[in-house]
Amino acid sequence: MYRLLIIIFLLITNLDMNAQPSAGHYAKINGLDIYYELHGSGQPLVLLHGGGSTIESNYGRILPVLAKHFKVIAVELQAHGHTKDRGTPLSFEQDADDVAALLKHLNIGKASVMGFSNGGTTTLQFGIRHPQMADKLVVASAIYNRAGVIKGFFDGFEGAKLEWMPKPLAEAYLKANNDPKGLQTMFDRDVERMKGFKDIPDALIKGIQSPVLVISGDKDVATTEHAVTLSRLLPGARLAILPSGHGDYIGEICAEKQDESLRALVTALIVDYLQK
Repeated sequence: MYRLLIIIFLLITNLDMNAQPSAGHYAKINGLDIYYELHGSGQPLVLLHGGGSTIESNYGRILPVLAKHFKVIAVELQAHGHTKDRGTPLSFEQDADDVAALLKHLNIGKASVMGFSNGGTTTLQFGIRHPQMADKLVVASAIYNRAGVIKGFFDGFEGAKLEWMPKPLAEAYLKANNDPKGLQTMFDRDVERMKGFKDIPDALIKGIQSPVLVISGDKDVATTEHAVTLSRLLPGARLAILPSGHGDYIGEICAEKQDESLRALVTALIVDYLQK
């Protein structure tokens, strides 16, 4: 009987995000009903997803662990997941302003922010545009200029079609918002933003005063050289280059290999960095 109770306890404490009670909320932010989830307690930590993604598709495997240490505010930005489109083009600056407005709505004056991929670029803009609200930042697999990606990356957005979208991302969107038209809108918005991607000037990156942890994989979309350059521009930044592809190290839904040991290592690294 005792052994059975232990097994039940282990099963309960290792349930993934899909099995947890709903933690979702909406807030009217800058003309948008923005969806967010609250998990855990303690020091606030905002999680920002990448392009074409949702909270679950990017962070579903590490969010429960982070929620043991922080009050996690996981956000779905304009046109992504549960959050609908506001009828205007996407921008990293607007996303950063939406995050700041959401924190004010929640009466949170300062928070750490972790962003993956496009969410990492938004995290940089948050540090630039709202420095008084930015505690520590984690910028994962993100770029700040067009030169920072593997060869041919931007060429892939010319003539892009929805059927080219990775199936797991499309399915994750429809799970959050069963609206094929919304899926098309998200795809179109993301493609247009990346086609028009504009460099963030070095001077603005150098002006970010928050401590920043830069994370990248050695087989990532962002090049290793770019991650090194970004970390050197940021005052006092730390850098982690991992044996990983794009998002493999956080268990992102499209990861070719789900390496639990690497994911545990990276999650522990993030927790340790934010708590110091």
